Amino acid sequence: MVSREPELEIPFHRFIDEVGQVVQKLPGFATDPQNLVPLYRAMMLTRVFDERAVGLQRTGRLGTYASSLGQEAVGVGVAAAMRDQDVLLPSFREQGAMLWRGVSMKELLLYWGGDERGSDFTKARSDFPICIPVGTQFSHAAGVAFALKQQGVDAAAVAVAGDGATSKGDFYEAMNITGAWRLPVVFVINNNQWAISVSRTKQTAARSLAQKSVAAGILGLQVDGNDVVAVKQTVSEALERARHSCVATVVEAVTYRLTDHTTADDASRYRSDEEVSKHWQYEPVRRLRQFMENNHAWSSADEEALQKQVASEVETAIQAYLDSDAPAAGSMFDYLYKNPPKSLANQRDHIVTRAADDG
Repeated sequence: MVSREPELEIPFHRFIDEVGQVVQKLPGFATDPQNLVPLYRAMMLTRVFDERAVGLQRTGRLGTYASSLGQEAVGVGVAAAMRDQDVLLPSFREQGAMLWRGVSMKELLLYWGGDERGSDFTKARSDFPICIPVGTQFSHAAGVAFALKQQGVDAAAVAVAGDGATSKGDFYEAMNITGAWRLPVVFVINNNQWAISVSRTKQTAARSLAQKSVAAGILGLQVDGNDVVAVKQTVSEALERARHSCVATVVEAVTYRLTDHTTADDASRYRSDEEVSKHWQYEPVRRLRQFMENNHAWSSADEEALQKQVASEVETAIQAYLDSDAPAAGSMFDYLYKNPPKSLANQRDHIVTRAADDG
């Protein structure tokens, strides 16, 4: 009788456990704990930014927002592994990666506030804007990787999406063409266990999401998504293979979403407080802080100073966002098409005229 599930050995990478203890030899960049301070700072900045953004949404000053609470190590670790010439294709929960790559907090707030100028990055000009449709960035990444390969550029595309995106056809199609054409791309799966209200166990019978890469002829790896050192190292190695050998990789970062899917969601409807509480012990910010404290690279004074500095930076960005002039009435149309179809052109004219009349 044929077994329903093949036995597939998917490597799993972790360097620092949930109490800050080293479980295997650290990669070179992590042997000096001081080198990890920028990673810790970036995760803390992401967390504070998320908290304040949710507060803005709750008070009607921001649109629907997707927090990355508990998943900061994925975004920060991925971005820290990338070079400037690599191209990031994010979903809607990669603010940690985008901030590391040079997107400003004001730009992110403008985007979530419904202002298209938020996607016109001052830095990270080659990176793609936030992708709301689930999974489409995988196909975009394959296209970017094809272009990079054709141009002979020493760079790779990095697409990041949640576990639910691996249930979409876009994911399989992108993997298939990536394997067939040997494209320089890394697909990072932020497996936070929940695709809105659908648990990972109800999405797929696969034992891991990484093993879905096997049929496409590309590598699949798992990493502890709460260990920023492991995320950075694993993605760094995947990017080296992509750039130099055009070997693609699916990296499944196993983590947990500690909050609602977005501010439009109420996660208490589909999971228990006990389940969420259990996962707080694995969260990435405290884990890295404990490691640095254990190795005399961080103190309570350092923590207090960082908290004040980060809070001040976030508040400054929020005020800049709130002080921004309102976008032009027709701007929501101007970024869609170079030559808009007549139906949209008519709508734009109507809105611009009405705004002028109300002005």
